[in-house]
Amino acid sequence: MVEVDKFLNYLKKELNYSENTINSYKLDLDNFFLFVKKNKINYLKLTSEDIRNYLKYLDELMLKNTTISRKISALRSFYNYLLNKKLIDFNIFSNIRNPKLEKKLPNYLNYEELAKILDSIDTSSEDGLKNRLLIEMLYATGCRVSEIANIKIEDINFSNNSIRVIGKGNKERIVYFGEYARFYLNKYIEGHKREYLFDNKNNEKLNIHEIEYMVKEIVKNLALKTHVTPHTLRHTFATHLLNNGADIKTVQELLGHSSLNTTGIYTHVSNARIKEIYLKTFNR
Repeated sequence: MVEVDKFLNYLKKELNYSENTINSYKLDLDNFFLFVKKNKINYLKLTSEDIRNYLKYLDELMLKNTTISRKISALRSFYNYLLNKKLIDFNIFSNIRNPKLEKKLPNYLNYEELAKILDSIDTSSEDGLKNRLLIEMLYATGCRVSEIANIKIEDINFSNNSIRVIGKGNKERIVYFGEYARFYLNKYIEGHKREYLFDNKNNEKLNIHEIEYMVKEIVKNLALKTHVTPHTLRHTFATHLLNNGADIKTVQELLGHSSLNTTGIYTHVSNARIKEIYLKTFNR
């Protein structure tokens, strides 16, 4: 399809879209044009019925709402391109709403899984000590991986177990850590002069990908049911706080969320836990 090729070239040359995004658009458009060809539809003269039939076809494929939404967005962009090229008079997809996306609950660890991770780390070496401290800090502070990467030793207040971090939008906040984290922190920094808390052998701070890789390596042989990333530990921090009676406003402040709605997703997890306990107790 010539117009599709021109459109994809436009995305690449004019809009500097990534190769992955362009490939995704191509797959979605190829899928649509297979449907168009099979049903003998003129793609420049689409009707509302054509769109309804296409959406029904997508629904019959049992696709997730996220996938359907992506396909509609791709077609909306393509037909905007056709409109700008004056090949059509109206973009019929401008009236099509994307389906509501499923709310994905945060992935979090239960206490047994968390203990399994911590107990698996041999702290007799400096690397092992760094691994243990990383897990302790991610869990104890609820920091984003980018925030953990940027912690400097001077940001840590050892008198009250707090750390000054810079979050999204360059917003500063204070997070706290407990005695377990403090124990491994003191052992880790003892006798070492470093600028950043987590650095490499050249005293350069670790980047986000290096920290994500560290976590991946720590858990890779533990056969956990939960997929673990640094963000999983942030989710675990928030969920455990709520399960232990913390109010949502406090959790919002500790996480550095600008909106309480963002923090609200954790109440679904907490409520699910409450329901589970209730049913176990009263399932008679």
